[in-house]
Amino acid sequence: MEGFVADGVSAPLAGRCAFYVAKKKRYCKMIVGSGKTFCGEHANAGEEESEKKRIPCPLDPKHTVFEDNLAKHLKKCNSKEKPKPIYYVKDINAGSANEDEPIEEITIAERSKEELEKLIVKLKTALKGVNTKLVENILSHSALHEPLSDPKNGDSAFKHLRQQASILGNMEVLELLSPNRCYIEFGAGKGKLSHWIHIALKAAENVNFLLVERSSTRFKVDGKHKNAGSTFDRLQVDIQHLDLSKVPLLRKEGLSIIGVGKHLCGAATDLALRCLFEHNCTDKDDEPPTKRAKLHQNEGAGDFIKPVPSTEGRETGERLIVSGVAIALCCHHRCDWRHYVGKEFFRQRGLGPEEFAAFQRMSSWATCGMRKIGSQTTEKRSEHKTGEEEEHEMCEEALPDPLKGLMSVEDREQIGRLCKRLIDHGRVYYLQQKGFETSLKYYTSRDISLENVLLTAVPAANQNRDESQQPS
Repeated sequence: MEGFVADGVSAPLAGRCAFYVAKKKRYCKMIVGSGKTFCGEHANAGEEESEKKRIPCPLDPKHTVFEDNLAKHLKKCNSKEKPKPIYYVKDINAGSANEDEPIEEITIAERSKEELEKLIVKLKTALKGVNTKLVENILSHSALHEPLSDPKNGDSAFKHLRQQASILGNMEVLELLSPNRCYIEFGAGKGKLSHWIHIALKAAENVNFLLVERSSTRFKVDGKHKNAGSTFDRLQVDIQHLDLSKVPLLRKEGLSIIGVGKHLCGAATDLALRCLFEHNCTDKDDEPPTKRAKLHQNEGAGDFIKPVPSTEGRETGERLIVSGVAIALCCHHRCDWRHYVGKEFFRQRGLGPEEFAAFQRMSSWATCGMRKIGSQTTEKRSEHKTGEEEEHEMCEEALPDPLKGLMSVEDREQIGRLCKRLIDHGRVYYLQQKGFETSLKYYTSRDISLENVLLTAVPAANQNRDESQQPS
């Protein structure tokens, strides 16, 4: 390989596998055995090393195993189903499986112009009396001043920091950054939002974090806080199956909780709200949220709702206290009627699962980059997208054929935003029924993120349970 540098890209690294991984555009980095050219995974790539046959693992076909070693491998394979944790309760936050489910999914491209026109009329009728013009509330927080001014951060990192700073700024205004709390970050990923909340509260006492993420995550930042005064617990579980009342940290500490999330995709937002409220704060005999929170704060962090002699098991009816919510929304096209918390809001407006399915799909028009459709191709636009934009702003129905000639690109974007607001106001209505003051605000500009709406909720002040359950 004269003229090539053994850097793992132009040529394999010394002592490493010589198989070129086309998807990653580099050579495999696995260490090879003495006298071998390929690692075990890629042994079949060389005829001289293929005396033993490798087969796809039946638990996860993404990797292979020697056929004669299969039984031993299955006992220790990382894809082997692990025992369910105590807080796993299947579909506890999923919603009803049989309630008004749409019989047939119809894509936007399959609908006629007449059908689309009727849907748009229904959308605008349903939004009468609903404030769809959100207030811009772009804030910052001192905890992020230093990284925001660091020239080493690139454009992508800067965009994330701006969003995190504004979320913290909005939380500070709502007094959601305080001691004696447990912050639950849904869809935590690397845990950066919790990281900055921790930095903002580094002088506060008795602050703990639960990071909920269904998949294994690399480069987690919560590892930086192992020796900190705060507790960082990571729960690898789908929100759909998470019973907060059985989480050991919450059972032990008895702190009131604040739910947070940055770009909580589609149905995950509804699952998170169900997780916070469906099984914790809905008892008719409970005090209103404001009174519960004040009583809890006055009595001390050690009192859950009422003192118990042991944390070995809390009785039914002793409920967690939710002190607030701050969730940056996104991906309404990934919402699901079964999980959606705003069904009652939709029904009051004469809408059901069929309309929801249509509006859910149409919501993608708001973030498909159609503003530049006349001057920039899809391929060129994709070259400039950040990883977050690619994940949260892609859609398959950006330009359905029936829409050509029906409305302009700008009008389609506006309809997409109206669909998002209708779905979001269903969530607002749901939180109001739980006794919370709720708001939707633009927390960052569209050049930072097209998904720039923050949903916040705090216990309603001077409001009793009966008043909180009246329709807004």
